Amino acid sequence: MRYTFLLLLLGAAVTVRGQSPVDFANLREDVRVLSQRVGELSLRVEQLEREIAQLRTQADGGGRSYATLAQLNEAVAEMNRVLKAAVSASRTETLETVSRRMEQMAQQTDAAIQALAKGGAARAVTPPTFSPEFPKEGISYTVQKGDTVALIAKRTGARAADIINANKLADPSVIFVGQVLFIPGGK
Repeated sequence: MRYTFLLLLLGAAVTVRGQSPVDFANLREDVRVLSQRVGELSLRVEQLEREIAQLRTQADGGGRSYATLAQLNEAVAEMNRVLKAAVSASRTETLETVSRRMEQMAQQTDAAIQALAKGGAARAVTPPTFSPEFPKEGISYTVQKGDTVALIAKRTGARAADIINANKLADPSVIFVGQVLFIPGGK
């Protein structure tokens, strides 16, 4: 609006100095075009100001999301600390249990060695002998957890001595889960 007024004054001054009415009309048209352009620019400035305000609002909202993300990161870090502490405690407990059991086994081994040294030094160890006298017909049996030769014999209807002889078990108390045994005369 200020520019329009200034241009009108300029146009009047030019007319006063001897310009023709055509020149004045041309100036008036130029002022009108310039006024229209200034109006368009004013609208564009208002539009840009609204867009800036929206962007600021969005940026402020993004800051809250960032704070939430920071809180989430802190919670994850806290969970990691708790998990590491639990793993460490579990590891310590497991190591203590293993240590106790190893100590017990060491004591048992020492006692067994001492017993052998006392009673077994004078006598010679004789290898076991196996009798070929057992039924040649039978079944295969896979040792399960908790099985003993006596229990397997009872389940299959075979004699424990036949199972020991057929499988040449030097120590019948030592059989392993998953071991396949021939059960002579077993059902």
